[in-house]
Amino acid sequence: MLAIIRHPASVAAVAPALVIAHGLYGSGRNWGVIARRLADRREVVAVDMRNHGDSPRFPTQSYPDMAADLADVIESLGAPVDLLGHSMGGKAAMQLALTRPDLIRRLVVADIAPVAYSHDQTRNAQAMASIDLSRITTRAEADAALAGQIDDPALRAFFLQSLDLRHKPPRWKLNLDVLEEEMPKIVGWPGTEGTFGQPALFLTGAESHYVRPEHREAIRASFPKARFAKIAGAGHWLHAEKPREFEETVRVFLEA
Repeated sequence: MLAIIRHPASVAAVAPALVIAHGLYGSGRNWGVIARRLADRREVVAVDMRNHGDSPRFPTQSYPDMAADLADVIESLGAPVDLLGHSMGGKAAMQLALTRPDLIRRLVVADIAPVAYSHDQTRNAQAMASIDLSRITTRAEADAALAGQIDDPALRAFFLQSLDLRHKPPRWKLNLDVLEEEMPKIVGWPGTEGTFGQPALFLTGAESHYVRPEHREAIRASFPKARFAKIAGAGHWLHAEKPREFEETVRVFLEA
């Protein structure tokens, strides 16, 4: 089963558990602050997706496989739960909602649509894999090594959260070879049929281009109770750029 980080409810739980599925190159640890704040009235469980963090390594990264992983976690917790997924995790969450709607009470999809995208994240996997980790002793050294290929310091900082410096030599807590090989599946969409009849929130960054107006028809076809909201001043990493606004929007939707 996937590795999970459990955040117990700070008082007696009065709502279903919330499961959080992170995006590509992320981990459950990225969601720590938001998860703890949302755990005031419910248990919150952040997962490490397959080939990420402390979860098992597999030869595939397809959405049916990722959805099956999430189903195992949810069944171990006791269904139904509320499910939040960002980017790759959002697509996995949609896949599960369309194929196992019985497991989910409410769905939050953060800045992604059920469509195939043309962008490619392979270059970032190659950049991380190219670093000679045997020469790295500090995060600053790793950042300097990445800077030659990745200009954005915020993006480098995000990737470096998955660098395990306690291991000797350091190692990436990402299965970079499989993620690179499976990239067409990750940026794609399997064309899953089905309908999720429960409430679903499609929450986007106002400055992001991942969810466009022309995507709404496809979203509503599969998620007829979809609602749409934008967070001003945020891009694709809306939960990191505007965490309090993200948290409050999710809370209002889940508790409505």
